[in-house]
Amino acid sequence: MISDEIREFRSALGQFATGVTIVTTRGASGEDVGVTANSFNSVSLEPPLVLWSVANSAGCHGHFCACEAFAVHVLSSRQRSLSQTFSRRCDDRFAGLEVQRNAAGVPIITGCAAVFECNIHERHEGGDHTIIVGHVTRFEQTGLRPLVFHNGHYAHIQAYPDSRTTKP
Repeated sequence: MISDEIREFRSALGQFATGVTIVTTRGASGEDVGVTANSFNSVSLEPPLVLWSVANSAGCHGHFCACEAFAVHVLSSRQRSLSQTFSRRCDDRFAGLEVQRNAAGVPIITGCAAVFECNIHERHEGGDHTIIVGHVTRFEQTGLRPLVFHNGHYAHIQAYPDSRTTKP
């Protein structure tokens, strides 16, 4: 049961709009593994590093703690149902999904706003999550609008016409 304090903390965190990602890897037995995550962030430009976190209680936690490579897929606004599929507990989240494979065998989902292919750089314990830092070895962007999550709901973004700046 979630306490009122945790529920309020989660609600306050929900005021920060985030992109929605699916992180994928290949399990030790060759199975495709993936999970929806909105804990994605850039760390460094030189070297190119990104991070995300996975709940220690997640069924895929062991796979991401053992893998050497993973990919972060920034979902496009057209991929809401994919986000929902990868956030549920189910036997095969990849059923019917066409994927490509990178050199490490990691499944790469097509149609995303951006994809970052990474090798493990570091892992850190962070409370009830493990923080995974990846060294980006390849990336691509498509120009598609990203899927956004805010206040417990999926959302659209729209830029202000005069908002082109280098920093917020």
